[in-house]
Amino acid sequence: MKASKLLFIIGILSLTGCAHKSGHKRENFIQERSVVSHPSTMTNTNIEVSRNRRNVEKMDGAEVFSRYNTAVFMVYTSDGYNMYQGSGFFINNSGLAVSNYHVFKNTSIGEEGIKLAGSKETYKVSEIIKRNEQEDFILFKVNIANTNYIPIAGRKPNVGEKVFAIGSPRGLENTFSSGEISQWRDRNLMQISALIDHGSSGGALINEYGEVVGITSGTFYDGSQANLNYAWSIDVIKPYINMR
Repeated sequence: MKASKLLFIIGILSLTGCAHKSGHKRENFIQERSVVSHPSTMTNTNIEVSRNRRNVEKMDGAEVFSRYNTAVFMVYTSDGYNMYQGSGFFINNSGLAVSNYHVFKNTSIGEEGIKLAGSKETYKVSEIIKRNEQEDFILFKVNIANTNYIPIAGRKPNVGEKVFAIGSPRGLENTFSSGEISQWRDRNLMQISALIDHGSSGGALINEYGEVVGITSGTFYDGSQANLNYAWSIDVIKPYINMR
């Protein structure tokens, strides 16, 4: 095995997700209880997503946050014993949403809650379109209409490009941070300098054109002071949606 390949594998094994967990831990928990859906929705389903073309003018961080703050939400899940908190965001105005698989892993159906920024009301997941543990994403619908949403980027960002993250680290609703693409560590895995923390999992990584380029997911080494954060490219969901 080539040395570079070995180093990459070691790096992947060191990934740490950023879902924030609280509650009482259940001992000897054996049976996995994941979010499930009807078999017909787990196929390569095409979902039409409204998508804006790239703007000519770049946006600064304040404009990005003002425009897309309400497209990002907080996620609460539970396995009946522990509470889990993460983030998610809408990609069309009909409640189609994206988050990390690990935010929902081992949780019980009906125990989740979707809380929009600035709202006290919570919503439920109505349908799961696709989930993938390896690339850590879940594509689902929320029982809500007329949602603000973030257009999907047509291309991957280059190393050095500016990006903005919106999520809820440690339950601090819709926290904004900025940074750059530090490096691509795999075809769909990017290292970023934008600050994220536990609870940021599933949040939106947005470019200067107001397009979502990634799903913020975690750190390469938990507790590191080097800010070694990572996000999955939004390209991981593209095979399961119909973009226009």
